[in-house]
Amino acid sequence: MNELLSARVPFSAIVDRPKLVLPESARMVVWLIVNIEHWSMENPMPRTVLSPPMGQPLQPDLPNWAWHEYGMRVGFWRIFDALNQRNIVPTLATNGIVCTSYPRVAEAGLNKGWEMMGHGYVQGPMHKLPNQLEAIEQTVEAIKKFSGKAPVGWESPGLTENDTTIDCLSKAGIEYVADWVLDDQPVWIKANPKPVLSVPYTVEMNDIPMMLLQSNRAEEMLTRGIDQFERLWSESASIPRVMALSVHPYITGAPHRIGYFEKLLDHIQKKEGVLIKTGEWISDWYRTQVPAPKN
Repeated sequence: MNELLSARVPFSAIVDRPKLVLPESARMVVWLIVNIEHWSMENPMPRTVLSPPMGQPLQPDLPNWAWHEYGMRVGFWRIFDALNQRNIVPTLATNGIVCTSYPRVAEAGLNKGWEMMGHGYVQGPMHKLPNQLEAIEQTVEAIKKFSGKAPVGWESPGLTENDTTIDCLSKAGIEYVADWVLDDQPVWIKANPKPVLSVPYTVEMNDIPMMLLQSNRAEEMLTRGIDQFERLWSESASIPRVMALSVHPYITGAPHRIGYFEKLLDHIQKKEGVLIKTGEWISDWYRTQVPAPKN
């Protein structure tokens, strides 16, 4: 374990913490994240669905680029409709360049009041960037110029961070991150010049591991989602929890998957005592309960 990273989040057992109180007599919060990204055809694809014939590297990688492009042209709009029809406001995790490469997509979310969260400038690992702070600031500025408001949240592409990433995010004015998937409640992370809040994200209720890496059938999102939700709802009777659900247009927006996503949303909305909120809302709420520690 990297001692510098682990020292930023001192161990805390969830059963030993002060009681958190949610508004509206609620007991848990669900956080929906829609990830929109820019994949450059001249570069290796961030993920692939089709291997090249005879294992020969393919550049430009047309089939896998087009697979993602379908998500932006078609799949996003299925997710968009599913959320709008249910009056759900998610967080839009967006590459900064998407504001100019896919403005129609980013604008659709912005016009519905979706929170815009930084997700790198282009899709690629943070630790491979020559200057992380510069790339983060470029992303923040692109989103601010497009939306009129600088993002307060951040999700690194692939959740990639090294020892310096969290300090760079803090310097750039980021208030919360989704990279540290280590709890069911927000957790303060030590950073300079000021602490950054970890809002519970997910690798289990995320369509990339679920569908692409584990090769599950489409209904796995509904089955796993209900199991995850029901358990957290039950436990939230004594200890409030946050459940995240992360989707990508080129995966969940596929025709054979979107229906299971819609059924999961319906199941969540039928349960009493559940709030569906953005990452920024969760961050603001937690800060009123547990103020940031002094560095």
